[in-house]
Amino acid sequence: MKYLRIIKWGLLVLLALAVVVAALAGSLWWYFHPEFQRRDGVVYTQRYGHDLTFDLVRPKQPNGLGIVLMVSGGWRSGPEGFRPWMVAPLLRRGYTVFAVSHLSQPQATVMEIVEDVNRAVRFIRYHAGRYSIDPNRLGVTGGSAGGHLSLMLATRGGRGEADTNDPIDRESSSVQAVAIFYPVTDLLNLGASTENPGDGGPPKSFVKAFGPHSTIPARWQEIGRAMSPIYHVTAGLPPTLIFHGDADTLVPLEQSQWFCARAREAGRDVKLVVRAGKKHGWITMFWDIRQFARWFDQHLRAERE
Repeated sequence: MKYLRIIKWGLLVLLALAVVVAALAGSLWWYFHPEFQRRDGVVYTQRYGHDLTFDLVRPKQPNGLGIVLMVSGGWRSGPEGFRPWMVAPLLRRGYTVFAVSHLSQPQATVMEIVEDVNRAVRFIRYHAGRYSIDPNRLGVTGGSAGGHLSLMLATRGGRGEADTNDPIDRESSSVQAVAIFYPVTDLLNLGASTENPGDGGPPKSFVKAFGPHSTIPARWQEIGRAMSPIYHVTAGLPPTLIFHGDADTLVPLEQSQWFCARAREAGRDVKLVVRAGKKHGWITMFWDIRQFARWFDQHLRAERE
């Protein structure tokens, strides 16, 4: 009888554990599958005969604010790189998400990609009424190349062309808050990166991404400076949050640290969250997006309310 009681209690404990695990799994599934409406393939411009698009994801209870997501890794992109569960914390806070894709390098240069994502922001701002968002309160997010493009918008985005016939291009491409993962910020100083060629040239795996002139040292100095957010920081830099792993060898932590130092020189504080032991991406980074949502709450919603 004693052994039967032990077996009975053991089974009850296992059953209780199974219930807890099932409840946790169900809660996680529920959290990462909020209700939303989705419209895919909204064309914002063309490049070399290709439609460039964004996917629009509108939560069940929108808060009237938009977040532009740079769908880009290694400056390669495509709508298939986005899944709504990735931005579940933003959707649960009511943010309408615009997942922007671009033509991948080397078919398009990084310089052209930067032009195109600026166009995407102008397009979204021009149609803000259609999307029921505040055109003066746009956030931007992304990781790696997507983080770089986000900072290019934060540092170099701005007024459109006043004399253009296209009303979209008259709009500003500025953003009002940034929350990103591990961006490259200084292409002229790759530091400890495994992409550093050692001769001051472009990243080893991305030479073609910067066009045929990137191998000419004098021209690379111009291109690299133009495409490095760190050289364009001003007192107008929007509130910026960066998450970066200290074991990242592709884009070392120093890239974000240098950017923070440059921002301080300009009188702006950038919040850097260091993930100990993490490399270029980590499993729980999707959970970190909850902090992105709180950052946008602090710097976008607060201004609206």
